[in-house]
Amino acid sequence: MVKSKLVKANEKIAEKVVGTFEKIEDAVAGGYTKIENAFVGRYLTKNGESVEEAKQRLKKEANIQ
Repeated sequence: MVKSKLVKANEKIAEKVVGTFEKIEDAVAGGYTKIENAFVGRYLTKNGESVEEAKQRLKKEANIQ
């Protein structure tokens, strides 16, 4: 009986820890993406291309070299 209560408590703690980690991970990844898009948009776009077009162009250029 005691072990089952401990197991249930540990499972609840594990679920909360994993959920919190996922929220933090999503926030960090989202923040990075915003910063990356702003940088590409400001410094790496050419002739009115969109940020996505600039990213694709940069990937192609990196693969060529």
